[in-house]
Amino acid sequence: MHSARQRQSAPPTGSTAAGHRAGRRRRSSRRRGRPRRRGRNLLIGLLVAAGLLGPAAYFLGGRRSDAPSGAPQPRSTHVTSTPTRTPTPTPTPPPTPTPPPTPTPPPSPSASRTEIDVPPTGSGTFVTAQAGGEAVGSGSRPVRYVVKVETGLDISPSRAANEIADILASPRGWTRDPDNAFQLVSAESPHDITIRIATPATADALCWAGIQQDTGGEYNCEVPGGVVVNLKRWVKGSPTFDGPIHDYRALIINHEMGHFLGHSHVTCGGAGQLAPVMMQQIKGLHGCVSNAWPYDQKGDLVTGPPV
Repeated sequence: MHSARQRQSAPPTGSTAAGHRAGRRRRSSRRRGRPRRRGRNLLIGLLVAAGLLGPAAYFLGGRRSDAPSGAPQPRSTHVTSTPTRTPTPTPTPPPTPTPPPTPTPPPSPSASRTEIDVPPTGSGTFVTAQAGGEAVGSGSRPVRYVVKVETGLDISPSRAANEIADILASPRGWTRDPDNAFQLVSAESPHDITIRIATPATADALCWAGIQQDTGGEYNCEVPGGVVVNLKRWVKGSPTFDGPIHDYRALIINHEMGHFLGHSHVTCGGAGQLAPVMMQQIKGLHGCVSNAWPYDQKGDLVTGPPV
């Protein structure tokens, strides 16, 4: 038999000893296992951190600049491949404005003619003015007349006819005589007299054929059934006549129509007086003042000594 002290100091035997050893192993293994798990967790944490820092370093590297740490980062103006950045579109330069085409200047209008061309010869054929009007004057039987212009001339037949009608209707014209009256008619109407405007050569031919008078390319004439007006005189007037061209045309018409009405040539009635329309004023005024009208301002007939 063992005493109590011997039982306490004696090493355990059998299953009891084995159970004690097993218990110690389990406790020691549990104590040792905790540090290992912490180490593994730390290692895993470090690996995970390293894995996260890699992409972070990649993304941060896309914004890297030479500015010192902590200094403001200048805004990048270039396009990068960083997927989180939207490339700044390159601004499209505005199109260069096309200057408007230089407008083609419109063609210059032909200069207004200050003088009608006067060819020395013409076609010898005539165009009749398609014009007409009311009778002027108080005569019981108006003289009906047509106006013709040689073809190819720079004169409108209708304008010439209207100008002649105005001349014959003037209060100082032949209508001042109560026995006279005139009427412009068209070519299709019956007429008593034809007024022709012709080139100098054609006028000479008509005057010679009508009254065997040599007009020398300068003068007008009255022929049976008509009046011949030299284009040169109609356009240029006369160097001896002091007045506008319309007044000289009035002198032509009044002089030649005066012949048709039965008036003969007269001369100057006195120095300073109005020259009679039946005076050949183109050959000189002989002291008279040029005048285009049969009657003066008072309504008196302007006349002089017969030639």
